[in-house]
Amino acid sequence: MSERIAKFLARCGVASRRGAEELINQKRVTVNGETIESPAFNVEGSEDIRLDGEKIAAREETRLWLYYKPTGLVTTHKDEKGRPTVFEQMPAGMPRVISVGRLDLNSEGLLLLTNNGDLSRKLELPSNGWTRRYKVRVHGFVDPKKLAALAKGTIVDGVEYGPVKAELESAQGTNSWLSVILSEGKNREIRRVMKSIGLEVSRLIRLSYGPFQLGSLRKGEVREVPAKVLREQLGAKFEL
Repeated sequence: MSERIAKFLARCGVASRRGAEELINQKRVTVNGETIESPAFNVEGSEDIRLDGEKIAAREETRLWLYYKPTGLVTTHKDEKGRPTVFEQMPAGMPRVISVGRLDLNSEGLLLLTNNGDLSRKLELPSNGWTRRYKVRVHGFVDPKKLAALAKGTIVDGVEYGPVKAELESAQGTNSWLSVILSEGKNREIRRVMKSIGLEVSRLIRLSYGPFQLGSLRKGEVREVPAKVLREQLGAKFEL
C-alpha cells in the first residue's frame, strides 16, 4: 500500500512529518534517483529512497526509549553553533531516532525517543492530556500566593501559558525545590513563568512524561520500553 513520502519518512524516524516536509521542500530527498518536489508524492516503500544521498532504511516496528538527558546537550540532530547534541551521544546500535518534544541546553531528565516521527508528533499534542512533571530548584523568595496563582495560567511578555501546578517541597535560605506539573510545555516555559514571579531557575529535572518515568535511570543512560508495555500504554490511543 502506498503512502505519502512525508509520512513514510516520519514513520522511518527521519523527522516529524512537518520536518520531513521541510526536508522535501529543501530538495534533499530523492526516490530512485529523482529529486522529490512535493510532500504529497506517494511511495510503496520498496523504492530507493534517500536523504542527502544516504539510503533510508525500511520502516521498523515502532519503538520507544527513555533517556536521561544530561545538561550541556541540545535536542537537535544538527546544531548551527556546533554544540554537542543528544543524538551524538546515543549508544552504538541505536537506530535513527527523534525526540518527543525537547529539553533545553541547561535542563536535564527524562526525554522520550522514538523511531516513528508520527508517534512523536502525536505524543507532543496537549490534547492527549499527558502531564509533564519536574523537580525544579529556584533562587529567590517563594511567595505561596504567586505560586498558587500560576495554576490559573499566566501571560509573560505577550506569550500565554496554560496552568502550571507548582508546590514548594523544601527551602533553605533563598534556595528552594519545587514540584512542577505542566500539561503543555512551551519553549523554556518553566524558566519564564518562574522569572515572572521573581524566581530564577538554577536546576530543572524532568521526572515524567505522561505514564513514563525517569525512575532509576542514570545520566546519559538509554533504556528501551518493552513492546508489551508500549502497547499497553499507547495501543488503544495511538496507531503503532
